[in-house]
Amino acid sequence: MSDLYRFGVSLEKQLIEAFDRHINAQHYKTRSEAIRDLIREELVRKQWIEGGTVAGAIVMTYDHHKRELVNLLLDIQHDYQETIISTQHVHLDHHHCLEILAVKGKAADVEKLATTLKVQVGVKHLNLSITSSNE
Repeated sequence: MSDLYRFGVSLEKQLIEAFDRHINAQHYKTRSEAIRDLIREELVRKQWIEGGTVAGAIVMTYDHHKRELVNLLLDIQHDYQETIISTQHVHLDHHHCLEILAVKGKAADVEKLATTLKVQVGVKHLNLSITSSNE
């Protein structure tokens, strides 16, 4: 027996037409695939809001010539060693680096780490992407 469940949804014509345009632009093959992604995204958002465990990536660029910034970023990362799974460091050019931190932990800890890194003078951009940790 399949774990697949079918159900019907009633929507206004204008809403379903707008949804179809959206999913076509995103290259979904079916409405079901798009709806599954929307449900998953909402469940991850709920997990985040309720303080559950999440996994994700912090991607940041920074000027490594900014005085003491590299040492400060390393100190912050050491303070969050329970949250950071791994890091990858890339030299973009003579002055700029890209760093990717794989993270897993309580949503509040992940968010605090991202915010702490983001506000440092010399960090040019930071993006946090989260997903479910399936715990």
